[in-house]
Amino acid sequence: MKKILVCYFSATGKTKKVAQKVAEIADCESFEIEPVLKYTKEDLDWTDKNSRSTKEMEDKLSRPEIVNKVDNIDDYNTIILGFPVWWYTAPTIINTFIEQNNLKNKDIYVFVTSGSSSYESSFNDLKTTYGDLNFVSGIRLTGLESVDDIVKWIK
Repeated sequence: MKKILVCYFSATGKTKKVAQKVAEIADCESFEIEPVLKYTKEDLDWTDKNSRSTKEMEDKLSRPEIVNKVDNIDDYNTIILGFPVWWYTAPTIINTFIEQNNLKNKDIYVFVTSGSSSYESSFNDLKTTYGDLNFVSGIRLTGLESVDDIVKWIK
């Protein structure tokens, strides 16, 4: 029997709402990927070349610290990984999460939240960077999808 865990990073709360909906529909637990240093509105200002998020995304080796890792990751064989799209890809905190948790031999499904960016670039970047992991599929969710849409994707 598959045991699923929804893991998500949410800087503004939008991705958290979507992740909670996905976890409810999948009837599974969730885990929030929390940064040690929370992001402020100024940190997230993508138009400011000196903002924290811009600097992190420009530095491919950036690994923002997270509060904790999943203690019982071995109990799960399916991970649903959610995050907002930043600069057409996953925020670097997602790399921190992946590198601090053993996701080998797990099926990984990715959902992104974005008003306009698709999931493909984020999904393909993760698949390329972590070629030894099993990234199965991805989807862009806005929070407006029907339960049927989400169930169809999860199945």
